[in-house]
Amino acid sequence: MTQSGLPTILIVDDEIRSLESLRRILEDEFEILTASSTREAEEMLSQHWVQVILCDQRMPERSGVEFLTLVKERWPDVIRMIISGYADAHDIIDGINQAGIFQYVTKPWHPDHLLLTLHSACRLFQLQRENELLAVELRMAPKAASAVVDKRKAQVRRAYDFNDGIVRAAGSPMDDVCGALAQVAPFDVPVLLIGSSGTGKELAARALHYGSLRWNKAFVVENCGALPDELLESELFGHKKGAFTGAIDDHIGLFERADGGTVFLDEIGEVSPAFQVKLLRVLQEGEIRPLGHGRTRKVDVRIIAATNRDLEQEMREGRFRADLFYRLAGMIVRLPDLKDRPGDLPVLVQTLLDRAMGSMGKRVQGVSDEAMARLSAYGWPGNVRELQNEIQRMLVRGVEGRWLGVDVLSPHIAAPARPLAEESVETMAGLGDLTGDLKERVCAMEARIIRETLIRHRWNKSQAARELGLSRVGLRAKLERYGLENVHPLRGAVGR
Repeated sequence: MTQSGLPTILIVDDEIRSLESLRRILEDEFEILTASSTREAEEMLSQHWVQVILCDQRMPERSGVEFLTLVKERWPDVIRMIISGYADAHDIIDGINQAGIFQYVTKPWHPDHLLLTLHSACRLFQLQRENELLAVELRMAPKAASAVVDKRKAQVRRAYDFNDGIVRAAGSPMDDVCGALAQVAPFDVPVLLIGSSGTGKELAARALHYGSLRWNKAFVVENCGALPDELLESELFGHKKGAFTGAIDDHIGLFERADGGTVFLDEIGEVSPAFQVKLLRVLQEGEIRPLGHGRTRKVDVRIIAATNRDLEQEMREGRFRADLFYRLAGMIVRLPDLKDRPGDLPVLVQTLLDRAMGSMGKRVQGVSDEAMARLSAYGWPGNVRELQNEIQRMLVRGVEGRWLGVDVLSPHIAAPARPLAEESVETMAGLGDLTGDLKERVCAMEARIIRETLIRHRWNKSQAARELGLSRVGLRAKLERYGLENVHPLRGAVGR
C-alpha cells in the first residue's frame, strides 16, 4: 500500500497509448506505475512495493509469460496478470503453468470488469500475506502459535460484537440493523444482506458469523461478480487435477474449506442464470460436486449472501431465480446508506481517525468543528468506505499534533454546499442556458447536473457514474454528447 492507502499496480506494455488508456481507467482507485519494457518493469519492482502486475503478452524483448515467470521466481508474492488482444490457448496454458498467473484478460476489456478483477487480485495479495504470517507463527512455535490463534479468534469475536463492533451513535438507524442481526445470528438460517457499496455488508456478515455457534470455524468470502462461471465453480466447489486446461493439481473449494463454518457470497446478484442452478442444488441438498469428480460430497455451511441490487425486482423480471432467492432470503437485512445515518458521522469520523492514527503512527488533535460540518454536509455516495479513504487522506495531509481543518479536506467536500436558488448563472457557462424548446432545456439541465456531480467528486468518473446511476460507458457517452470529455473542473478545457 502507498501513503494514499491505495494498492499499487504495475502496468507493462510497449504501446504507450495502451498504458495511458489503462492509467486513465484505473488511477482513481489504484496507485499506478507504468513501464514500456520488461527491463524498466524489473527496475520498478526493485524500487517499489507492488501488489499486482498487469502485463501485455506480446512485447519485443520477451513475452508476458516469460517476464511473469521471472517475476514469479524473484517476487513470488506479486499477483501476476496478462492482458492481451490475442487469446491464444498455448499462451493461456503457459501463463497458468509457468508464470502462475491469476487472470488472463482479453482485449477489448470492459472497464468495470477490469476494476473488479484487479480489486480481487489485491485482496488475494493481502490474504496471501496474512496466511504466510500465520504459517510462520505455526512453524516456529506450534503450541504458542495455537494459543495466539485462539486469543486472536476471541479478539476478533469481540471486535465484531453487535454492540461494540458496529460503530454508531445512540438512536442510529443501525440499531435496528444490529438488533435484527443479533436475533438471527444464533440460528442456522441463511441471511441476505442488501445495501449500497460501502455500507458494511461484509462487516455485518462477519458479525453474524462471530455471533453464531459456528464462530470458531472458518469464515470464507467470495466475490461472485469477479469471476466467470467456470472459475467461480472451481473456487466454490473445487476441482480434480485435469478437470480443465490448467488444472495441474487437485483444488479444495471454499465450501469444503468452510465445512462447519460460514460462506459469505458477496455480489450474489451478479451470478449468471446457469450458475444460479448449480448454487441452488448446494443450498437444497447440502452437497457439492468438484469439477471432474463423479461423486458428490456433503458440506455443512451457513450461507450469508449480499448484493447492492434489488433482487426482488430482478426476480420479477426473470433475471434471478425465485427458488434461489427464497433459499437465500431466510432473513433479509437492509443496510442504510451513510447519508441516512447523519447522527453516526461524528462517531464514525473519530473511530476511523483513531484507527488511521494507529496504523500510520501519526497523531493529531482531531477534526475541527468546521471540517466536521463540511463532512456532515457531504452526501457520501461511496458510504463508509469513501469516508474511511477521506479520513486517511486528511491524516496524511495534516500537520502532526494539530487539528485537521477544512484545508486538508478534498476540494469537493471542502466546498460549502449552496442552495440551488443561490447558485450563480456562471455555473451554466459552456452548457447553454434554459431557453429554447423543452428538449433543449432538459439537455442543458442534464449537462449541468453531470458537470456539478463530476466537480463534487473531483472528476472521479467512477464515483460520479455510481451517483448518477450510469455505467462508465454511459457517462462517457454523455460527456462526449455535451462536449465535456475534455473539460476538467480545476483546469478548464484541455487538448486531446
